[in-house]
Amino acid sequence: MIKALVFDFDGTIIDTETAWYIAFRDAYKEHGVDLTLEMYSQCIGTSLKTFNPYEYLITDLNLPIDREAFRESVQLQHAALMNKEKVRPGIQNYLDEARKAGLKLAVASSSKREWVEQHLEQLKLKDYFEVIRTADDVANVKPDPELYNQALEALGVTADEAVAIEDSPNGTRAAAAAGMHCVVISNTITGTLEFDMPHQRLSCLTDLAFNDLISKPLVTTV
Repeated sequence: MIKALVFDFDGTIIDTETAWYIAFRDAYKEHGVDLTLEMYSQCIGTSLKTFNPYEYLITDLNLPIDREAFRESVQLQHAALMNKEKVRPGIQNYLDEARKAGLKLAVASSSKREWVEQHLEQLKLKDYFEVIRTADDVANVKPDPELYNQALEALGVTADEAVAIEDSPNGTRAAAAAGMHCVVISNTITGTLEFDMPHQRLSCLTDLAFNDLISKPLVTTV
């Protein structure tokens, strides 16, 4: 019996990922560099330790770029693109149905708490979640399972009583490592990436009725 849903934030609740990629891609293009999705995907759903798109042009390619000016231009472009984004299809309905059914709800995000809470408040969704775990709460973000393990413990449920809602390969790996079933609702960017862990793949949550998710056996694919 499913007792809880744990949502990733970036790319899942709202598609921040596509806007980030476009903003970085365009900024790189101004300096004559092609930022491939394969390269950028190294930092999707995880930290910037493996690939830092803010630093790569400076540290790896040794281009004479003003760090702060570059960061500011990328963030301004991202903010402009995000003005067009809304909560992803099916999310609001799932949150409402989960609340009616008495399910527990959490967010487990590799982003900073300030970023996650700011956007959840703007979207008027923060009050749905009794637990929010972010990069500020753990030593290791996704694909490490620590975020999901903490969320499950705080909710008071076991891994087989909860479903992770994700959009990225790194998030799916984290959910699998925590022993959770994972529903993947990939977005424009993550839909082109390879997923190597068991999951249930949807284009969006509207493709799966809420009651079917919590009452029927969950089918996974690789």
